[in-house]
Amino acid sequence: MKFPSPVSLTWIAELIGAKLIGNITAQATGINEIHRVEPGDLVFVDHPKYYDKCIHSAASFIIINKETSFPKEKALLVVNQPFEAYQTIVRHFRPFEPATQLISSSAVIGTGTWIAPGAFVGNHVTIGKNCRIFPNASILDHSVIGDNVIIQAATVIGSDAFYYNTKKDREVWYKRMESGGRVMIADDVEIGAGCTIDRGVSHDTIIGRGTKIDNMVHIGHDTVIGRNCLFAAQVGIAGAANIGDGVVLWGQVGVSKTLTIGDNTVVLAQSGVPSSLEGGKIYFGSPAEDASLKRRELVWVKRIPEIWEKIKSLK
Repeated sequence: MKFPSPVSLTWIAELIGAKLIGNITAQATGINEIHRVEPGDLVFVDHPKYYDKCIHSAASFIIINKETSFPKEKALLVVNQPFEAYQTIVRHFRPFEPATQLISSSAVIGTGTWIAPGAFVGNHVTIGKNCRIFPNASILDHSVIGDNVIIQAATVIGSDAFYYNTKKDREVWYKRMESGGRVMIADDVEIGAGCTIDRGVSHDTIIGRGTKIDNMVHIGHDTVIGRNCLFAAQVGIAGAANIGDGVVLWGQVGVSKTLTIGDNTVVLAQSGVPSSLEGGKIYFGSPAEDASLKRRELVWVKRIPEIWEKIKSLK
């Protein structure tokens, strides 16, 4: 999540009650979780196992619960509860705003766009020109929709991320992280009925230009999808995945989190993708592998009973 303008670290430290160490005159430009951090960002860490990863990430400023060594150009903001400090910052810059009408007065809607009765458009939403939003679709706060976009009935754009901070030493093990990101849908995208596209925890969930999405597809928080992709029904994509241009995911493909699928990849129906895939190939199975190899493997699996009978006859 980018701040409206750069914010001094001393102000941030005061907001969250932190001890500021290091480059104390610097200014932060945003806050992000570790998978999407950029220079100028704040990030939080509350477990020694991840200190090094956060401190040496692209993030410039680290909210942490212990003083430790760090690059001199960066800064630490030391607090007892880094997770709660993160939440405080997100709530300050993206406070909850109750809806009072079906189409918010703060929404900006382009010429030629049709919004069906019963559709909901939240606060600070931007919708481009010549779009079609069908009944009972919900476009939630801060979402950005391009031109010539079609969103079919009962689809939800911008629901909160399914992303939790986990601590087994407290009564409530899973505490939801506030979602400060947005959903950004580029021009000429079509989204089917009953889809759910979560906004980012801190980064934006992005759907590239010309991508077409079938019914009942779920796209998780902070995922970035390229141009001219095609996703069939019941595809599920976990958080912070990177999907290249021209990727085709057929029905019921499941994609795990924080991986990359290269450009022009095709993944055949009911496959599971647990790790990154090289572009320009066709994949099948769970775990997804080169489709031609997987088909030969299945042929041999079917022959196991026959081969076993031959082996027994050799006794």
